Amino acid sequence: MENEDIYRFVVPTPFSVGNVNMYLIKGDSLTLVDAGVKTEEAWQSFKKQLHELGYEPSDIDQVIVTHHHPDHVGLLDYLPEGVPVIGHEKADRWIRQDPVFFDEHQRFFEQFFLECGVERAFLEEIPNWRRSLRYSCRRSLSGTVKEGDSLPGLTHWKVIETPGHAQSHIVFYRETDGLMLGGDHLLLHISPNPMLEPPFEGEAERPKPLLQYNASLLKMRNYEITRVMTGHGEDVQDVNSLIEKRLAKQRERAEHVLDMLKQEPLTPFQVCQRLFPTAYEQEFMLTMSETIGQLDYLEDIGAVIKQKIQNQYVYEAVEGSH
Repeated sequence: MENEDIYRFVVPTPFSVGNVNMYLIKGDSLTLVDAGVKTEEAWQSFKKQLHELGYEPSDIDQVIVTHHHPDHVGLLDYLPEGVPVIGHEKADRWIRQDPVFFDEHQRFFEQFFLECGVERAFLEEIPNWRRSLRYSCRRSLSGTVKEGDSLPGLTHWKVIETPGHAQSHIVFYRETDGLMLGGDHLLLHISPNPMLEPPFEGEAERPKPLLQYNASLLKMRNYEITRVMTGHGEDVQDVNSLIEKRLAKQRERAEHVLDMLKQEPLTPFQVCQRLFPTAYEQEFMLTMSETIGQLDYLEDIGAVIKQKIQNQYVYEAVEGSH
């Protein structure tokens, strides 16, 4: 079916980002793209909007997720058990809440944050990073897709891997007319946070999500995109100019960090405290992800050097860098 109908459902979330978008593609198979957040309010809102189109949850043939964050997968727990759930392989350990992975995650970040200059006493006081997962699901992927694949039952929709905001992030591009279902990759009014994650199985190095995110933005230029239907807020029409705007803002934020490091060498945690003097305690994972992202970026362009001094990373501006 060449011209499927696509319907947007807007459902509430308890997160500061506000409402989240879910999409229904009415093609050869009735496909739900993303699955909101696990609250009764979101479920009732989704069911009402679905009913207005003449469907019930049991009519959905498959669900495809753009990434593993709770506000995009939570309602999987409300959908019938037999519905196939498809996503990138890196989403699976998150959405089934694999306890072995979560233990590894905890150990990885305890070690990493100590190396970033976070005091152990402070680490122990950090609110549990898992608290948002109560809005997620416990569901396994029944199938995976990767770069270049077609979506099952939707052959002219291509999968593009866009890691950055999440390691599992993928977007879907309809080759017939240039429409993209973009998840959280490119949002009209806000820039998504590239979130720190531990290495995936078989990877030796931790991912560098901000560098990945920038590369994934640039990758968008390889496609004739007419419109992006996004995970939050309105559609993006002028894709290339928004990409330029996001990258320029990124350079500006990095300049600010570089100016700090020109004054004196600092650990990542010291940079984080100066960048986010009030937010770093409440939003530790978010603010450290942003900080490490800026430092990775500056290191990548050769503006700073990183040394390990007494088991802690210290960043220093390179003479003459700008």
